[in-house]
Amino acid sequence: MSRAALPVRLRRIGMVVTTITLVLGLASPAVADELNALPFRDPGLPLTTRVDDLVRRLTLAEKVSLLHQFQPAIPRLGIPEFKTGTEALHGLGWTTERENGAVVTANATVFPQAIGLASTWNPALIKQVGAVVGDEARGYHSQDPGFWGLQLWAPVVNLLRDPRWGRNEEGYSEDPFLTGAISTAYGKGMTGDHPEYLKTAPVLKHYLANNNEIRRDTTSSNLRPRVLREYDEQAFKPAVAADAATGVMGSYNLVNGRPATVNPDLDDVVRTWTGKTLYNVSDASAPYNLTGSEKYYGTNEEGFAATLKAGLDGFTVDNQNPAPTIKIITSALAKGLLAEADIDRAVKHVLSVRFRLGDFDPDGGPYAKIGKDVVNSPAHRQLARKSAGEAMVLLKNDRGTLPLDPKRGVAVIGPLEKTLYTDWYSGGLPYKVTPVDGIRARLGGGAQVTDTEAVDRIALRDAATGKYLSGGAGDAGAVLKTGATSVGATEQFDAFEWGDGVLTLRSVANGKYVERQNLADATSPFLNQAPQPRDWFVHQQFKLEDAGDGAVVLRYAGYEIPNDWDGPNSYLTVAADGTLTLGSPNAAGATKFRKEQITSGIDSAVKAARSAETAVVVVGSMPFINGREDHDRTTTALAASQTELIKAVREANPNTVVVVENSYPTTLTWEQENIPAIVWTSHAGQETGNA
Repeated sequence: MSRAALPVRLRRIGMVVTTITLVLGLASPAVADELNALPFRDPGLPLTTRVDDLVRRLTLAEKVSLLHQFQPAIPRLGIPEFKTGTEALHGLGWTTERENGAVVTANATVFPQAIGLASTWNPALIKQVGAVVGDEARGYHSQDPGFWGLQLWAPVVNLLRDPRWGRNEEGYSEDPFLTGAISTAYGKGMTGDHPEYLKTAPVLKHYLANNNEIRRDTTSSNLRPRVLREYDEQAFKPAVAADAATGVMGSYNLVNGRPATVNPDLDDVVRTWTGKTLYNVSDASAPYNLTGSEKYYGTNEEGFAATLKAGLDGFTVDNQNPAPTIKIITSALAKGLLAEADIDRAVKHVLSVRFRLGDFDPDGGPYAKIGKDVVNSPAHRQLARKSAGEAMVLLKNDRGTLPLDPKRGVAVIGPLEKTLYTDWYSGGLPYKVTPVDGIRARLGGGAQVTDTEAVDRIALRDAATGKYLSGGAGDAGAVLKTGATSVGATEQFDAFEWGDGVLTLRSVANGKYVERQNLADATSPFLNQAPQPRDWFVHQQFKLEDAGDGAVVLRYAGYEIPNDWDGPNSYLTVAADGTLTLGSPNAAGATKFRKEQITSGIDSAVKAARSAETAVVVVGSMPFINGREDHDRTTTALAASQTELIKAVREANPNTVVVVENSYPTTLTWEQENIPAIVWTSHAGQETGNA
């Protein structure tokens, strides 16, 4: 999905009436009884009979309206609105709720990232994980069906053929056999065990050969026939053939020169893998790329018509607004680019899956009774713990370094030792067990556990005025300004370095990260208010660049392209009132600061390592930085500061364990040669520390 779909997360605040029960409940009892007596309402009839009956009752305009991601209700037939595309990569993603008219962050069980799930090599376990995700999707749907649709956009089965791919965290493997086994298991859990009905309707992402993020909508993945049939297709076929998926999402890229959005294999190949009806969808805004960045068609009518004929049944465009799609499709019909039979064929695909979800059954089908109480249940927490444990990989263990001796003191060190980060497709963590929490719990108080994040704590003083940069002390932070003449908590920032020189600045005063206040305003100030680096535009990124004579300048590194903000000014300046803002296009015009080091991360790490029998260094990635959707990696190395940290700890304490918490393959040459024990894990969710 692209940033064009982001407003979907914000959701409309007005309450929507979406369930069949509510739609019928607004009608008189006589009208409701009359609607329920229609053949398409009868669960005892064959599926094809029900679908055909409903299609015959729909007007052409109503049928066209069913081709959008947000399908409006059709009250005259008691048909509720329907939303496709709930994210469910490793648990429900983008969890939000409405409370008193406001949208707030909610929670769901967060399992290890997809690469971690595949690292379990345990299909039976992954089927259980998928079942939990399906249950929690139903639970949220029971409360807010207008937003929490039951077509789930997961899993991602693109093969991890290049370790630099920004979406490596979302996939399972470079191997189609393992990918097929894990995706089938996950999908089977989400669909449920009923022979006809679906708990949820998983859709595989992204068909086909999506291997890069930079220029992903204009690059072509060129596949020889054998690579196409025996490699890339084989990642998708197993789940579809096992009825563990109910469709595929077209990818952004081109395949052998043709945009995947209009790849005829969506019909001619993918639908041959199963006897079930598939409901295929576009990626966000991809149909518009056909006339935009790809310049493949001259008009949207031509592009949308070709998309439908190629085998995509749903248009993921314009967020919650189906009107533009309806207008374009209607125009394509008028121009003879589409026939009503083309619309009917796609609508039957849409309705077939909706029927199997119980959408038109008077009682909502066999899964309709699953309620919100299932979310984050004790059993789900236990499964999160088990899956996080099985996802971890012991890469090396010399001299009996592991397991930890419960009688020997341990120092837990590093930028990830007492935090858990969520990623772009993660839900909110219902609770957090950090690495140091887990180690303390495991040792049970029998040994002393000390910890340090081993991060430099700094203050920034305007070289011209001598005034310090300050944030706010409250939870909401404050606009960053210079003005203080001495250093207190509001003037101190922990500088985390994540590679390629990218820093995040966490305020000591409130534990929040510095970010731009308003992305739409190029002159926006900065605040210390973010709970973690986050969002599509990761606007909590900076670089400290040497300005000579002991001074530094601050460069904003929020990105659309790797590590760069593409606005008119990328360097920070101090305004006349002391406010920090983007005020210069180059370093020459930026405000110069003196960086004062309050405490040294390396010094604190060495001190802790020397005080304990064993040192555990927890390093790795921040999931929103230097690799993610729309952003490929430029290196497979650890951040330079993390390598430096490991070397310093190893010198201070030879009995060192390195834990790499990363979403990607990582080069660990020096560590492999010099560290006695190495453990790898993905970002593993709420139970990371216990695992």
